[in-house]
Formats: sequence, structure tokens, C-alpha cells
Amino acid sequence: MFNLSPPKFFTNLFPRLIWRYPEDENKVYITFDDGPTEVITPWVLDTLKQHNARATFFCLGKKVEMHPDIFDRIKAEGHAVGNHGYSHIKGWENGTGQYIQDVDLANELIGSTLFRPPYGRIKPNQVRLLKNRYKIVMWSILSMDYSRWVTPKRCANIVLNSLRPGAIIVFHDSKKAESNMKFALVKLLEEVKKRGLEFGVID
Repeated sequence: MFNLSPPKFFTNLFPRLIWRYPEDENKVYITFDDGPTEVITPWVLDTLKQHNARATFFCLGKKVEMHPDIFDRIKAEGHAVGNHGYSHIKGWENGTGQYIQDVDLANELIGSTLFRPPYGRIKPNQVRLLKNRYKIVMWSILSMDYSRWVTPKRCANIVLNSLRPGAIIVFHDSKKAESNMKFALVKLLEEVKKRGLEFGVID
């Protein structure tokens, strides 16, 4: 995935994908990839509730099978859910048929018209086949919470320094990202309120 904001050439290559929303809506869109995960996703849900915030969770099909109760809680608390594939495969390294099959298998469990490609890696022909059935959502801010080279403070700075109305922000409710995500998410929730912005969900 790309550091911070995606490069301009990539957004130009895929103009029909959703990279951000209009600034005049005065909303920011917090998203989480790779869950639901035991302990971590419930912590995220509790934290969002404390701040009266909603988010969009791009779930893995295999994780939904493992934690259906957490998946049901995400929806019950007013958050949006999206498809992140069944097994988190890379579009650049897998055939289109196998890739589409993985996405559709996940959607039998998730039931969403939203899709985010794992790693942000997707081929033009995969986009062409998926875009008529799914709204393909990318991002404008990648938190880098999963990187072992990024500290919690640096993770928060990455997000806050790029924060603008209309931003789509990527976090991960996964074990690898836990420390950075927890610190940066709280800082972001506080900053969004301080700036008078609203929390949007992608639907």
C-alpha cells in the first residue's frame, strides 16, 4: 500500500474509484481493514461509541466466519460494513478469475456493495469486472499503523497532518496494527471534534 496519500498517477489511472469525498460536506470517513478481530475490534467499537462516532469496516470473509458476533455488533451499532475479500489476496499477483471468486465468496458472508482491494492492489480488468456490482473505495490518508517502523506518535501525526474534510482514513483493526492504531485513533477522534468536523460512513 502507499504511504500517506496515494500518488497522483494512480488516482488518475483509476478515476472511477473513490479516493475521497467533497470537502464541502465537512465530514471525515474513518475506515478499518482486516477485521473483525477478537478484543481489538470490540475496543474500537467501544472507543467510537464514547466519541459518538461512526466508521466503515472493510471486513475479511474468513474473519467474519470466525467472529460473527463481532460482525453483527458492528452493524447493530450503526457502522457500515464493506468487503475486503475472503482471504486478503493481492490482485496484482493473482488471476482475475481467482480474485473475483475470492471477493464474491466474502460477500456471501458480508452482503455489501462496498469493496476495498487488499493492499490497494488491483488490476484494471479486475476493476472493470467489479465496478458494476461494487463501489470500490480506496483512501486519501493511509495511517501506516501496521508498520513496525512507525511509532504511535508518528502514526497519529501522519493522519492529523493530512486531515481535511472529505478525507477517507485507513486504520486496521488487527493485532499487527494494534498499538499504533489505538493511539492514533483517539487523537484523531479528539481532533475531528476540535475542528468541528462530522463523522461520515460510506454507504
